[in-house]
Amino acid sequence: MADIFDQYVHPKTEVKPIIYAYSDTRFPGCLKVGYTDRPIEVRMHEHYPTLTPGQSYKVEYVESALNADGAIFMDHDVHRMLEAHGFHAQKSPDGKKSEWYKCTVDDVKAAVLAVKTSSLNLENRTQNFRMRPEQARAVRMTKAYFESETKRNPKHTAKFLWNAKMRFGKTFTSYELAKAMDMKRVLILTFKPAVEESWETDLLSHVDFEGWQFYSREVSQETGIRPEDLDQSRPIVCFGSFQDFLGTNAAGGIKAKNEWVHATNWDMVIFDEYHFGAWRENAKHLFEKEDEDSYDELDIDKYKKNEADNAVNEDFLPITTKYYLFLSGTPFRALNTGEFMEDQIFSWTYSDEQKAKEEWDDNDGPNPYASMPEMVMMTYRIPDEIRRIAYNEDFNEFDLNVFFAAKPEVEGHPETSQFVYKDYVQKWLSLIRGAYMPSTVDDLKLV
Repeated sequence: MADIFDQYVHPKTEVKPIIYAYSDTRFPGCLKVGYTDRPIEVRMHEHYPTLTPGQSYKVEYVESALNADGAIFMDHDVHRMLEAHGFHAQKSPDGKKSEWYKCTVDDVKAAVLAVKTSSLNLENRTQNFRMRPEQARAVRMTKAYFESETKRNPKHTAKFLWNAKMRFGKTFTSYELAKAMDMKRVLILTFKPAVEESWETDLLSHVDFEGWQFYSREVSQETGIRPEDLDQSRPIVCFGSFQDFLGTNAAGGIKAKNEWVHATNWDMVIFDEYHFGAWRENAKHLFEKEDEDSYDELDIDKYKKNEADNAVNEDFLPITTKYYLFLSGTPFRALNTGEFMEDQIFSWTYSDEQKAKEEWDDNDGPNPYASMPEMVMMTYRIPDEIRRIAYNEDFNEFDLNVFFAAKPEVEGHPETSQFVYKDYVQKWLSLIRGAYMPSTVDDLKLV
């Protein structure tokens, strides 16, 4: 009776099944994949009650062994998937099959994901996270606006702005929008080519975009893949910079490698980091050519010097698209100029994120904002004499962009940048720390 009674008074500990992979110095380049419902430290101690000299191991990967339906799967399920992907179990010295596989952690992740989602996952994708509520809302709003504008005016190219903070997940969410609208051709343009890695990674690692192709100048240089090598029956994402696509060859014409970009009718053009180029009116001519004479307004020499470093001319072909999506965390100029109406803007701020983090209902599952850093806003009060300068009461203007302007000490090396008005910036910092003196006002007037 006592045993039966204890079952209810002392319920069993909840089982947390996991799949794990570990390496061993004796098997370089290999991983062993196992299953346990005990803490990983306990299981590894069973594998290695003692270590021989020169031997060591490392747990490389731990993942829940529950599939999408909540059912438990075993290590041999993962083994079969590894075999299906071409990663075969190594032979032991006696010729028998071992549980060691010559593969990487990402290969194991892809196999586990394939088991969880009941798919073969031929492209070895490792990500399967879902959109957060605000990301899904951005997709719904944008899709609804695009579709309504197309219905209202089929000849008009609709545009939409995502005014979203850093770490919103603009790349992943943009792809989800393209998928939701069944788009097959997406062009991404940016003034910051350094963001290419995130665009490529999100597209090629997530299971939602299996079968999609990513093309860029860097990809072409590394792999030798040309635009004509792309599978036209599958979705294509092309990434490039304004500097490249606005540029011309030595004869003043379109670069041969870019001709296909201008000949393609894109489903959507995405302007990433739009705040870097929103005020560059010449860049807009690439997409707003209404007649043959509209390019005559371009100041080619000025554009070459200040913008693209290799300017376009009036023979430049436009890029055609059904929709424009603008992405920025700080689209102040675009908002101030009224470029977008209220129904063309989705906004997500740090405050929105903090509110969502605090109000999350744990009954809906793990808090997706738990890893987001806490935001602390601090303000300071400046003396009235200085406020008058900022409000232009005594002078024509006070421009923070000028005040905090920076330029590289070594041309072409932005990492060497210094404040142009370093002494005045230092005085400003001293001011907000409380070191205010009336003479500071005179100093600021000089900037």
